[in-house]
Amino acid sequence: MTDDLERLLRWEQAGATWEAIWPRAGEVTIVLCTCDSGEEADRYTSTAPDLLDYVRDPGSADRR
Repeated sequence: MTDDLERLLRWEQAGATWEAIWPRAGEVTIVLCTCDSGEEADRYTSTAPDLLDYVRDPGSADRR
């Protein structure tokens, strides 16, 4: 598991939300939002294949 996917999973486990922005094929920007108001707290861009797969279908498999 890459650090990028692990970071997103930790964010989810904390109860916070996120959004995916697809600036180009094979790359995703993850916008990490706060639990309470949904405001942007941070963002990062990645090309990690496991993160791309997870973001496309978060419920497809247990990746933890």
